[in-house]
Amino acid sequence: MWISRRDSQSSQKPLRKCEGIFDVETALKKIASLETDMASSLFWNDAKKANETIQALKKLKGGIEPWLECQKGAKDLRDLLAVASEENVSDLQECEKELQLLEERIRVLETRRLLGGKDDFRDAILSINAGAGGTESCDWTAMLLRMYERWAEGKRYKVETLDFLPGEEAGLKNVTILIKGEFSYGFLKAEVGVHRLVRISPFDANKRRHTSFASVDVIPQVSDDIQIDIKESDLRIDTYRSSGKGGQHVNVTDSAVRMTHLPTGVVVQCQNERSQHKNKVTAMKVLRARLYERGQRERQEALQKAYGEKREIAWGSQIRSYVFHPYSLVKDHRTETETSNATSVMDGNIDLFLQAFLEWQARSEKRS
Repeated sequence: MWISRRDSQSSQKPLRKCEGIFDVETALKKIASLETDMASSLFWNDAKKANETIQALKKLKGGIEPWLECQKGAKDLRDLLAVASEENVSDLQECEKELQLLEERIRVLETRRLLGGKDDFRDAILSINAGAGGTESCDWTAMLLRMYERWAEGKRYKVETLDFLPGEEAGLKNVTILIKGEFSYGFLKAEVGVHRLVRISPFDANKRRHTSFASVDVIPQVSDDIQIDIKESDLRIDTYRSSGKGGQHVNVTDSAVRMTHLPTGVVVQCQNERSQHKNKVTAMKVLRARLYERGQRERQEALQKAYGEKREIAWGSQIRSYVFHPYSLVKDHRTETETSNATSVMDGNIDLFLQAFLEWQARSEKRS
């Protein structure tokens, strides 16, 4: 689509609002007010309030700065169009290229607008558990882990493995990872539920088609400023020898930690570090996150809907199906979003499903 000079000169006045999506003026006023508060000599007298202010400022700036950059990009594009020659095809092609880049950045901002949940900005703790299907499901769990790791890599997020249990023949029975990155929880909350795989089994000598299942759970990692009351007397801490590679990598000490919160029955494990102390610290962080998530679900019906109903990890409960045979198709059963490029999806290109879920969720909340 070619850009006309008329389009470029239709509005020279900088936009301060974008059809209700971003209220720039209000956000800038809030930023200025918070920065004034931080400049006060009494700011750190109340550490809790100070941390809340810092987090609020960080969230506001994270939302407004990309929009201001897009606004500047729009102005630069208008200036470029003003001097471009309509007879020079290369000038118009350069303008069209810049417009496409600007449109893509605005689409990203529209996605960010949908990430308005209380905990959406936090890091994500993601767990995958093999379901019905034996070795097939264990292999499917490992495939999903790779998919999320590739997705995180594309976002330049950091991934840490917190706990894992290998399958008896292949793959993983379960795995828990921490994905560190801005809004990683907000994006990945879309993945909570049962994922179904249909393919010709590489473990079947007769090359028959198999169906496998794995469940994905995602919770936000809570920061230290959130108070979660955990009494030491309410904890049972067990240590065991962690799983891992053999040879020089074998762990001969009982460094892995299993932590049980007795009042709720919540169990967490960590075996990522060779140090039992470090594993205990990490396990406590995961426990705090799980208890926080449990409390949020009990108090807020809306958050409960976001997680969805917990079902058996088997047929009929899947949120998404990945079909490799007899045709190629990945389909989300909540949003009806689908693609025939299953290979691309397994390489981590799942943003179309995440975006569709956020839009679907926003519509559902609006109706309710």
